[in-house]
Amino acid sequence: MSGVETVAGTKISISANTPATFDAAGYAAIVDFKKIGEITDGGNHGRVYAGVTHQPIDNRGTQKKKGSFNEGQKTLQLAINSKDPGQIVLSAAVDDDADYSFKVEYQGGDIDYFQAQVMSFEKAIGTVDSIRSASVQLELTTSSDGVGIVEVLAP
Repeated sequence: MSGVETVAGTKISISANTPATFDAAGYAAIVDFKKIGEITDGGNHGRVYAGVTHQPIDNRGTQKKKGSFNEGQKTLQLAINSKDPGQIVLSAAVDDDADYSFKVEYQGGDIDYFQAQVMSFEKAIGTVDSIRSASVQLELTTSSDGVGIVEVLAP
């Protein structure tokens, strides 16, 4: 078996609660995650480093190093369901300055946890042949200890 899987069956959930510790155990202790329904595109997430360059005049060569990191942005595309518990929390989070906890459960059992601020919940009105949808922008954050995305691999 190759270990490659599709994204079919992936679940993304949200909680207003912050973990006691920014590790797998801390996130697993959050019991009120609400699955966000009707997601059609889960977007990308992952740490990105800023490039730092140094150009000494004596050899003209550019040296490159990693600088600060950013856990990035994530855009969710979804069909609007005003009765969906996860979408209700997501919509309310737009007007809240707090970080929210997110859980991404993949088909094979791996899990990603992270904190994010919900920056937007933009409704889209398409054509007569469109489903009423929204685009949600998340800004992933980092704890004061530098912990961002917590990956838990399936056993």
